[in-house]
Amino acid sequence: MAKEEKKKSGLWILIAVVAVIVMWFIGTYNGLVTMNESIDGNWAQVENNLQRRYDLIPNLVSTVKGYAKHEEEVFTAVSDARAKLAGGNLSVAETAAATNEMNSALSRLLAISEAYPELKANENFMSLQDELAGTENRLAVSRKDYNDSVKTFNAKIKTIPTNIVAGIMGSTAREYFEITEAAAQNVEVNFE
Repeated sequence: MAKEEKKKSGLWILIAVVAVIVMWFIGTYNGLVTMNESIDGNWAQVENNLQRRYDLIPNLVSTVKGYAKHEEEVFTAVSDARAKLAGGNLSVAETAAATNEMNSALSRLLAISEAYPELKANENFMSLQDELAGTENRLAVSRKDYNDSVKTFNAKIKTIPTNIVAGIMGSTAREYFEITEAAAQNVEVNFE
């Protein structure tokens, strides 16, 4: 009888250990899925802010064009950069590269206003400038949120024992939204 009791007790211990492992696996799996969805949501917010910027640019270009008709090279650069972002289904790296081009083109566009005092005084231009600045701030925040969630996820899938579940799921490290050194430099544009 004692031998049978030990067998039952050993079986219950085995069942308990298996149950704990299964519950840990399910919890870890669900946690990784949640983190992955968070990254996708944060990326959607980056894209939303890029779209807002994309929608503001034609109005800004039109306003500046009215004052600076001979600055065609800058208008073309803005248009080309905008078209790249509109291409759709870009990877994080491709979006970052297109965003860097857009930042450069916008900096040149805004710098034009220095040569046109009447443009700087234009209410429409000033309103568009304020909206663009607000959009850039929102974009910076959403880019930071995205990169923070990628950092957390990438660290999680590389740690033991979560890396076992991540390997089974096929989870791989996600890409950061990085900008180039040139885009990281502040552009001095003075509208006063």
